[in-house]
Order: sequence, then structure tokens, then C-alpha cells
Amino acid sequence: MPARRIVAGIAVLIVVLAGTALVYARSMTPQLDLGVGYAARVACGCRYEGNRPLKSCYKDFEPGMAAIHLSDDPATKTVTASVPLVAWRAARYDRVLGCQPGPFTGTPLTVHR
Repeated sequence: MPARRIVAGIAVLIVVLAGTALVYARSMTPQLDLGVGYAARVACGCRYEGNRPLKSCYKDFEPGMAAIHLSDDPATKTVTASVPLVAWRAARYDRVLGCQPGPFTGTPLTVHR
């Protein structure tokens, strides 16, 4: 009987922690969208305008951006920055315009007065 209570308590704790993590991730989504957009643009400039390897572009990030993952598609000259399962943005290099962010596909923020 005590073992069953312990297992039930652990299960409840796991559900509560998972729910808290989900709510926190949802509340951070606007900041993550902004952060991955910035990271994609900076990494695209580093990779295609600065001709540096993608791994060295992490040095250009601001503090707190360690969770962002970068990937590169040399065929389309596109750099994608993402926080897995939460947010992603891409920037594409153009010879004339430089690195251009992809179109925003998220939910626009509302201003409350």
C-alpha cells in the first residue's frame, strides 16, 4: 500500500511539472520567436557575408541564446535557427539584399492599453 502511494505521488508530481513546463514554454514563445529570428539573421550574415563556418557563428550570439540550434542549407544559402519543438526562423542570403529573414508565420502580438 505505501509503495502505491509513492508511485501515485510521483505520477502527480510528474504531471504537475510537465504542465508547468508547458505553460512556461507557451509564455516564452514570443521572446523565443524574436530570439530565433535574430539568431537566423546574425548566423546568415556570419556564414554567407563573413564566409565563416557555421560553428563559429555561435560566438556572435548574445548571452542567454545557448538553447538556439543552427542549421545551414548551402543549396539555397539559408540558415535556420530553432529552439526544438518551440520556435524556428530562417534567413536566406541574397547577393544584392544580403541576409533576409523569412516571412513571419507566428501569431502577432497584441498591445493592451
